[in-house]
Amino acid sequence: MTDPTLTYTDRGHTHQIPLIPDSSPITVGRSADADLSLQTDPDISRLHATLERIGVYWTVIDESLSRNGTFVNGTRIRGRQTLHPGDVIRIGESTLSYHGEPATDCGITNIGGTLERPLDLTPAQNAVLTELCRPFHDGTDHPIPASNQHIADTLKVRTETVKTHLQALYTKFHLDDLPPHHKRAQLAALALTHNNTLTPHTP
Repeated sequence: MTDPTLTYTDRGHTHQIPLIPDSSPITVGRSADADLSLQTDPDISRLHATLERIGVYWTVIDESLSRNGTFVNGTRIRGRQTLHPGDVIRIGESTLSYHGEPATDCGITNIGGTLERPLDLTPAQNAVLTELCRPFHDGTDHPIPASNQHIADTLKVRTETVKTHLQALYTKFHLDDLPPHHKRAQLAALALTHNNTLTPHTP
């Protein structure tokens, strides 16, 4: 699988940026210090948006830092959105096109490893894993795994408890050797691929 790319036009010239894992995160803005600096567009804020790799896919983030907003395929985003091949990001009067590998139905590609048999999860681990994957089942557009805080709020436990259970799950799913920012996406991907591992949790 080749690395995705971002194509944009600045001062009449077309540029292409390879989105390699080590380049994440990429800041976009009018500031000369931004990783992707678009200084000639007055409608772009100094720090406008961020591109960040989550697991094996790229997302664009605008956490209300920009004055005029960030749009993907014509729709203003709030927070984080996963990018798919052909998506067009509009920032001010500038457009950036995302080109990459097609995503699977759950938004995660290139799942490494398989489970030979259902794992013996404790009820607490099962509950955490189910909530981690819930965004992929609730009809959310371009879902990403649930955050520790969201899982904790849903299960009415402390975030430290969620972290402890996730660490145990990483070990059971043989993900300890992955970089920290890859583990959540791979854990969700493996659980979704082997959904007999999960049983529904009712809050």
